[in-house]
Amino acid sequence: MPNLLRCLLIDDEVAAHYVLQHYIEQVDRLTLVGSCYHALEAINFLHRQPVDLLFLDINMPQINGFQMLETLTHPPKVILTTAHSEFALESYNYNVVDYLLKPIEFARFLKSVDKVVAAHTEEKTQLGSLPVLTPASFLIKVDGDWVRLAYDDLLYGQSWGNYVKLFTTQQVYLTALTMTELEQRLPGDQFIRIHKSYLVSLDKIRRLSGNEVLVGEAVLPVGLTYRRELVERLR
Repeated sequence: MPNLLRCLLIDDEVAAHYVLQHYIEQVDRLTLVGSCYHALEAINFLHRQPVDLLFLDINMPQINGFQMLETLTHPPKVILTTAHSEFALESYNYNVVDYLLKPIEFARFLKSVDKVVAAHTEEKTQLGSLPVLTPASFLIKVDGDWVRLAYDDLLYGQSWGNYVKLFTTQQVYLTALTMTELEQRLPGDQFIRIHKSYLVSLDKIRRLSGNEVLVGEAVLPVGLTYRRELVERLR
């Protein structure tokens, strides 16, 4: 049996999820791995789990579908699903596989899926098995604006009440995230939790001394429950 294409639905309308979920369930080559109702939720999902195909709405609150694609360094295959035909020309700038207008008919849905399967098969034949590349940056919201931070620029994060302070090589940002949410959004091979209130970039640790680390010019505490893993990761 061929490998299933892992699908993620991204749409702010419940009805659209219902229709596309029903369609996906009827196609043996597809499997639904997640359903998201806004773009930021989907971006976080993509950092945690591999996906082969996005069914992506365009008009969504906060971040629209096109803006979301701009944040992805290596996006999956994309089928746009929208009620607005005026975006069709613009969609070609994002290398999407197809553009489905709502209400979506099942026959038209199948035609789009066939395009994805053909493209996916051709890529596997041409490129073989390549390592999965990790996105190089992520988005945070700061004072109502969306800011892109490169992983390489991030020194450490510090819990700050209901927020997190992100210390970078250039400046400090305050964003409405919990430490757990921050940890989920960062690649685990590059960052490590060293304390209930601190998460740091492994490459930016200059020294470990007792229960403290030197990151940049900052001396940060290391919690007893986190020290063993930190020492192992630094070896």
